[in-house]
Amino acid sequence: MPIRYWDHEVSDVSPRLVLVAPDGALRELTPGADTVSLLNASADLSPDGRRVVTTWTTRVTGGETRTAIALIDVQPRRRRTLLRAVAGHQWAAPRFSPDGDRIAVTRVTASTPTDTSYDFLEIHPLGSGEPVTVDVGDVTIGDYRWLDADTLLVAGDLHSRGAVLVVDARTGAVRTLVDDAPYGALAPAADGTVLFALRSDMTTPARPVRIPLRKRGRAEPLELPAPGAVGALPGRLEWVETEIDGVTVGGWLCTPRSASTKAPAPVMLWIHGGPHGSYNSWSWRWNPWLAVARGYAVLLPDPAMSTGYGHAGLNRGWPRLADVVWRECEALLDRVLERGTLDGGRTALLGASFGGYMTNWIAGHSDRFGAIVTHAGLWALDQQHATTDAAAQKVRVHGHPDLLPDWYRSYSPHHHASAITTPMLITHGNRDYRVPVSEALRAWWDLVSAWPGAPGTMPHRFLQLTDENHWVLRPSNARTWNETVLAFCDQHVLGADPVPDALPW
Repeated sequence: MPIRYWDHEVSDVSPRLVLVAPDGALRELTPGADTVSLLNASADLSPDGRRVVTTWTTRVTGGETRTAIALIDVQPRRRRTLLRAVAGHQWAAPRFSPDGDRIAVTRVTASTPTDTSYDFLEIHPLGSGEPVTVDVGDVTIGDYRWLDADTLLVAGDLHSRGAVLVVDARTGAVRTLVDDAPYGALAPAADGTVLFALRSDMTTPARPVRIPLRKRGRAEPLELPAPGAVGALPGRLEWVETEIDGVTVGGWLCTPRSASTKAPAPVMLWIHGGPHGSYNSWSWRWNPWLAVARGYAVLLPDPAMSTGYGHAGLNRGWPRLADVVWRECEALLDRVLERGTLDGGRTALLGASFGGYMTNWIAGHSDRFGAIVTHAGLWALDQQHATTDAAAQKVRVHGHPDLLPDWYRSYSPHHHASAITTPMLITHGNRDYRVPVSEALRAWWDLVSAWPGAPGTMPHRFLQLTDENHWVLRPSNARTWNETVLAFCDQHVLGADPVPDALPW
């Protein structure tokens, strides 16, 4: 293990690092690499071109892997371990400082039954001296780039939005540059006066911006002219929140402009994947504005285990406690349904990956929705934990079903299939190795075999995407998926015509 990753076999290639000289000459740096050494590797070249720092993964006992940081001298070609991986933590994303004397790197702790995996940003000297650990507060680290030899810029999720931090690499001191939205692709200008980046939010796909690098205080990003902008949205966006057991839980509510007390809008509740994720930026794969254009309001909560709320937020609800997440999502849904412009009698529930697991689990614990859509969702945890490409991590946290029968009985959706009364649309990609299609097949069998009536009267549907992985990526498949999902919800929430077996899209 691993023999698979995401949508391909690990054993068919052996990734290598190759240095490309200015004259086009190639020099292989890692002839001793096997099939996992540089699997999903992150590497950086020193400013003088003499050294490379890279992640280096090895197999260990129990089906696990560990990722260390290796330092490679280009000439002569020589590799040594710079930061060792141990049972309690691994390493990721090394980046050389501009003077080549230090690296910024992420230390990733191993998840356990009581603690999720945490990321710690550290700055390690390549010579003598102690490493500096950076306290980024509630930010979940996403990207970082050096501004100069003593300054690091860090971007990540924060409070269902995002932020860019300025870090003093000598002391670890942090100040906030911007905190209005997620930023990525950080590119400091050569003179160090401005930062170029891509900015996105719930209303806007990624757009290039120019951010002045002030010595103190917050900065105002300036959007740069570029193609790819979207036109006017079919509704309005607002932040909503409620308090549950002393914790504030919030989310984004997208409401169609047509919604009123005389014509309240039907409502969709979307649960994000991960579970370490956040509804904070534009997505072309799960875009709420398509549903809003159809007349639905869409609620997008950031419940327990969401990113951008510090380590405590990541660990609340661990290890993947569906009842905790559902309680928070349902409480926020109940809060927004207090307004007269939303129709609590016409609702749908949707989710993918961990969100698909949640929709599967909720289906056996609630009948309040008119329709449920689950994409790439976990169904039988005893099956999924040992067949996913991330089996080692899953089994490390959740153990064997024989050792934790009560946990599996409570939280595996398949144990509650007999309680499902809501029409379900199950969608899945055949090339999904993260949540293998066997989860959808088993869920489908459990629904079909338990249906007491004639096959033609069964309300459940199954959309199989034979050439997709964990995501729906091809444009034709994306259209088919979106049209099918919306038509299924229209049928069971709004009373529209049934979805035809031969899809016209």
